[in-house]
Amino acid sequence: MFKLAVLNPGGRDRQQFFPEFAGKPDTELHPPVNYHAFAACTGGGFFRDTEAIPNEFSHVLLLVRRDVSAARQALVDLRRGTKKIVAIALKEAGSSQVAEFLNSASRLRAFREICERAHGAIATTPELGTLFRGAGCRAVEFIPTPYPIDDANWNVAEPDDSRRGIFVGTREFSVPSRNHAAALLAVRSLAEAMQEPVTVVNETGWRGRRLLSALDWPPGLLRVIEGRRAYPDYLRLVASHKIVFQLDASAVPGQVAGDALLCRTPCVGGDGAVERLVFPALCGFGRTPEQLFDLAARLLEHPHDRERIVAEGLTAATTTVSYPSVARKLESFFLGLRG
Repeated sequence: MFKLAVLNPGGRDRQQFFPEFAGKPDTELHPPVNYHAFAACTGGGFFRDTEAIPNEFSHVLLLVRRDVSAARQALVDLRRGTKKIVAIALKEAGSSQVAEFLNSASRLRAFREICERAHGAIATTPELGTLFRGAGCRAVEFIPTPYPIDDANWNVAEPDDSRRGIFVGTREFSVPSRNHAAALLAVRSLAEAMQEPVTVVNETGWRGRRLLSALDWPPGLLRVIEGRRAYPDYLRLVASHKIVFQLDASAVPGQVAGDALLCRTPCVGGDGAVERLVFPALCGFGRTPEQLFDLAARLLEHPHDRERIVAEGLTAATTTVSYPSVARKLESFFLGLRG
């Protein structure tokens, strides 16, 4: 059976195996999403040093971070000592993150060296394919990060009649391309007109509170969740809302839409990869904020439209971002590298 080892050399996330694939929600373990999901969908493992990878894992996805020296050394060790098949991926894959990553001559040289030495690369957004090929990768494939949509343990949907309000999906006030404050401004009139409360997560302490106070919302209409919640609790929070709204223009892999899908909640806006794949009629790719505003208003008014959009999203996800579909893509890609 094909099992993938995901290696984040020098990273902070602890070693983790996924014998039960997505398993059950756990507040102590890293959730099986993002790059952990590539390991989880194959029943593989997530590691932070090369020596910890068992011999049975002959295929490795190496994550490249700002500290490119760690990835470069890991690639040398994997190819020289263990003869493993190694593909690379960018740990931070948003457009602004990639631009910052490449804005260093020494990092750019090291990145090109890694691309030329690796067997191939996985682009977690459509935009990254050209980058990897230009940097010297011999084989590149766009494979989105998967979500366990067909696992009952990860279906956290709430009954529609118990849902209320709008959840602003992005959390980073300090990242300009997230357009976090702009999203709050955009939905304010909608919230006031329809008396639908808006929920926002503040993970930046007093800086976030200061920005939110500058918006001067009417009392009782804006609910602020302070600090980061455990992932299962965060999903339940999202699932209590009628829609998720964002104006993110970061071209990220798309966890906001993936989370929304697990909650069976429509996600309006955002140009991430998952947004485009599973919510094409709602995503921000090619749409103006005004168009997204109109889509949000319609979904708030019509529960049948919310139900239809979620059903269409789940159908699309079955062949694009579900665990089985991504596991098949990963196996085909890595076996092709071996050939």
